Amino acid sequence: MTKRLLILFLITILGGTVMAKDFEQPFSKGEINPYNKFFTGTTYLNRFVAKDDIWNSSIANVTFEKGARTNWHKHSGGQILIVTAGEGRYQERGKQIQILKSGDVVKIPPEVEHWHGAAPHSMFAHISVETNLPDNETTWLKPVSDEEYK
Repeated sequence: MTKRLLILFLITILGGTVMAKDFEQPFSKGEINPYNKFFTGTTYLNRFVAKDDIWNSSIANVTFEKGARTNWHKHSGGQILIVTAGEGRYQERGKQIQILKSGDVVKIPPEVEHWHGAAPHSMFAHISVETNLPDNETTWLKPVSDEEYK
């Protein structure tokens, strides 16, 4: 009996370790996202390129804890998402939710209301590229309800 409990304990510990290693991304997750007030759940931001006059670009790695997601929002200049790890969700207003996996690319046209985030059971990371700068502005809208998310 003690041997069985020890084996069960080791399987549980090792299984937890494997699960933690399942989420590996090529970039650091960064710091707590300063825009988290426009998200449900916790996200992290690692900004690679800030919007400026030299690079005319905004590129960042965004990491989502399980179930975390953006509010509904839109970008006046559009956005491109490049999925780097985990499993995520993306939805445009009035359309079906898309499941996102590593390697997927989502091109979001200007002014399209949408949200994106992690699956309920997986962390998620993507590179966010804001397009058509310097005039691209983000308009944050209402949170995505649990009903919309599921």
